Amino acid sequence: MSLAHDLVSRGLHLLDPEDAHRVTLAGLALGLGPRAAAHHPQLATDIAGIRLPNCIGLAPGFDKNAEVFGPMLRSGFGFVECGTVTPLPQAGNPRPRLFRLTPDEAVINRMGFNNEGLEPFAARLARRGAGIVGANIGANKDAADRIADYVTGLERLWGMADYFTVNISSPNTPGLRGLQTRAALEDLLGRLAEKRDSLPAEGRVPVFLKVAPDLEVDEIEAIVETSVAQGLAGLIVSNTTLSRPPLISVHAGESGGLSGAPLADLAQRKLKAFHEAAAGRLVLIGVGGIGSGADAYARIRAGASAVQVYSALVFQGPGLVVRMARDLAARLKADGFTHVAQAVGTD
Repeated sequence: MSLAHDLVSRGLHLLDPEDAHRVTLAGLALGLGPRAAAHHPQLATDIAGIRLPNCIGLAPGFDKNAEVFGPMLRSGFGFVECGTVTPLPQAGNPRPRLFRLTPDEAVINRMGFNNEGLEPFAARLARRGAGIVGANIGANKDAADRIADYVTGLERLWGMADYFTVNISSPNTPGLRGLQTRAALEDLLGRLAEKRDSLPAEGRVPVFLKVAPDLEVDEIEAIVETSVAQGLAGLIVSNTTLSRPPLISVHAGESGGLSGAPLADLAQRKLKAFHEAAAGRLVLIGVGGIGSGADAYARIRAGASAVQVYSALVFQGPGLVVRMARDLAARLKADGFTHVAQAVGTD
């Protein structure tokens, strides 16, 4: 069944990337997606109090409006992160804004947080069934107080998600990455913590911060110390990059955030840097350029307790998660690990 779905996925490459994505979402909503089990016992794990049936998750951006998290969970993912969602709907940047770099197995996007806003997102999450679903929250481009937008997102979705991710690392909203500086981050996380502490205790879940790969050592240390001080559960390392490793695609010169295989080395190095700085005080989730069980295993050994994928699905199809899980489980077994948590940070 996964072979048929992978062939359909390749056929979608004949369409404009954004149109292909909309067709994919429509098909998934109609129940046309794959159904597969990828929950090997070795891959089950607990992160920040969340029990994951497997440690391979779907990164945000695929399901911006919380439309297809159910089908994606049924396709084998251990958890799905929806968003990024902003308080008010916004159209995002002008098209074209999404580019496949097929020879490089990469994607460049300058979407600009296009989404339907909090209300439709919340309505869909309120109807969800079983499975681990996270909410990735952001700020509207023209917000007078961007920090207030994050507070609004946390409050509106409280009790509906299994965890929250605060996305301050997208390169496609001007000035957003400025929230990663120490003073701005202290203000943001302090206001979020104040709001969190005022909300009903039964809705309390972990909050993660998603960071950029384009950070220097002193910035990494500042983010870690501020996150620990404000009681965050962990960090998601990393978002897309503005840097450009050697690329051969005709779209290599497009502006926006680069994801996919060329990001892997940078994301791996920054994960190691965050692991060293955090020294066990924060849970780390690895993302960026992960496209195989070997890639996932490398992130885990570098300090990630779980991983997320997205761009690799574009090129390898929906059967990827099952193949990754099988390969990762085999690698753990070959190295004498009976549980993925045993391998975290072993490098």
